Amino acid sequence: MLSPQSHTLTMANDPDDGRGTSTLVEPKAKTKRPPLYKVLLLNDDYTPMEFVVHVLERFFHLDHAHAFEIMLTVHKKGVAVVGVFSHEIAETKVGQVMDFARRHQHPLQCTMEKEE
Repeated sequence: MLSPQSHTLTMANDPDDGRGTSTLVEPKAKTKRPPLYKVLLLNDDYTPMEFVVHVLERFFHLDHAHAFEIMLTVHKKGVAVVGVFSHEIAETKVGQVMDFARRHQHPLQCTMEKEE
């Protein structure tokens, strides 16, 4: 967010101009990119692989081959990053996956963590 001081205009005298005019110079505001968050799927021993693939296709808009590949990573390594998003989008996706899994009576876990 910009501080009130960054909105002020400063006057800079131009020594080469004999008319005594001034040039307005506005300091550049430094903006910082918002942090990104990784959405992670965690392995469990009960959620069917087909269900995980369906979740990846539905909520992360992955094609079948890429969804299948991530599902295998979750299965083999216990966890996989399924996407990197702004905080609000990551939080929404985690909620959608968790609600969908609960409604279908699967213990699938989805979390998010700040990207380093």
